Amino acid sequence: MADSIPFRTTDRVDRPKRTLGSRQLAAMLPDPAGARPVYRHLAQAISALILDGRIALHARLPAERELAAALNTSRPTITAAYDLLRQSGYARSRQGSGTWTALPEGRTPTGVARVLAPRDTAIDLARAAPALPEQVLVDALGHVAPRLAEHTHGPGYYPFGLPDLRAVIAERFTQRGLATVPEQILVTSGAQHALTLVLGLLSTPGDRIMVENPSYPNALDAMRRARLRTVSVPVSDTGWDIEIIESTLREVVPQLAYLIADFHNPTGLLMPEQERARSLRAAQRTGTWLVIDETLADLALDVPAPPPFASHATPSGAGQVITIGSMSKTYWGGLRIGWLRAPSRLVTELAAQRIATDLGGSVLDQLLALDLLARAVELLPPRLERMREQRTALAAALAEHIPQWTWQLPPGGLSLWVDLGEPIASALAERSLDYGVRIEGGAYFATDPGIFEQRLRIPYTTPPDTLREAVHRMATALADGLPLPSTNRQPHWVA
Repeated sequence: MADSIPFRTTDRVDRPKRTLGSRQLAAMLPDPAGARPVYRHLAQAISALILDGRIALHARLPAERELAAALNTSRPTITAAYDLLRQSGYARSRQGSGTWTALPEGRTPTGVARVLAPRDTAIDLARAAPALPEQVLVDALGHVAPRLAEHTHGPGYYPFGLPDLRAVIAERFTQRGLATVPEQILVTSGAQHALTLVLGLLSTPGDRIMVENPSYPNALDAMRRARLRTVSVPVSDTGWDIEIIESTLREVVPQLAYLIADFHNPTGLLMPEQERARSLRAAQRTGTWLVIDETLADLALDVPAPPPFASHATPSGAGQVITIGSMSKTYWGGLRIGWLRAPSRLVTELAAQRIATDLGGSVLDQLLALDLLARAVELLPPRLERMREQRTALAAALAEHIPQWTWQLPPGGLSLWVDLGEPIASALAERSLDYGVRIEGGAYFATDPGIFEQRLRIPYTTPPDTLREAVHRMATALADGLPLPSTNRQPHWVA
């Protein structure tokens, strides 16, 4: 029987004008001390924040006098920085209303640039997403063609998702230990779409959301664009500090909490069952919605696949948990198929919300997903074995070529979270481009700027020979010396 526990949402408010406070902006900018000229250094840093989405477009920048005081610099310096931003197209002034952020013609913001195909032949280690064997897709297309033809007799709109696919996903949850019916499932266009729908329904600008630090960059971007205030809890090499999670929930009382408990991205850690139960109880006491990202749950390499996080909830607490899943990490991101499990009433609300954006997902993609999930017992084991081989190859190459780096071998997932021993990740990523390797430093996974500069997330989603060559190129780049990181570095796609 579908659960019908009532849920709370916040009242909608008029969207406030976007004004960036001087202290808020100052906290996001690097220390200008020692930079010459200071105004150019500040202008470059602000433009980089605009490109990266950290500063919203069409937001009013602080008054020159206020920002000068916050940065402990002169007003003429801020005036010159703003002038340079206007000249380069990153700001516009309106008579009597201040200076507002903008985007130069021809420049692409990070959110778009990240999904564009690489313009060169570099080895791409920025995306932790596996390819799909060609024959698997060819076979699936052959299987679904007759069923697709049957659907052409109707309009093709399924806001909740194809009924058969909802049933299969619900059955997967049940088999994993969480009794689920199709009415509790909403099929989405990927996990990111599911998260965006949840944020749009259950939060308003200014609400607090608890997140892990580090965490998945695209999820953090979605929260920033929803104008939520993130409250971070650390994930260290030893895992989660459950007492910090409990105290944060108790003291902050966030509207939502977003956790990746299964082979955490980027660390690869697996949250123990006892800590899951304690997190659930703590969230229940504060009325916080738990949004659990299980996109990596099936990628168990050295341990049994974990049961759903929500299976540890008490009957009274189960209605406060939303579980997000996806085909992207286990099968192929090109399908754009994800889902969420939630109380049936909430699923209905979310389906009503998605009507305003896409009316429902592609029938063809959903039929392909249905076929692949039906053959999971056949398809998933060889993919996991391939991941183990690639993980072994990456670890061996790092030990051979860059033995000073350290890491823990994760029990599952798609990447290593490597400690470089010194804060050089951004500089190494920039130099590695010259050697034909795309990779992102740990700062991209941080909830706040300036941290995890000693870390790299290195996926093992490419063939062993490619991984060995990538590590060799990075070792060469490291040996040849690193430049200071540039604030004008072009963003890349992170998955």
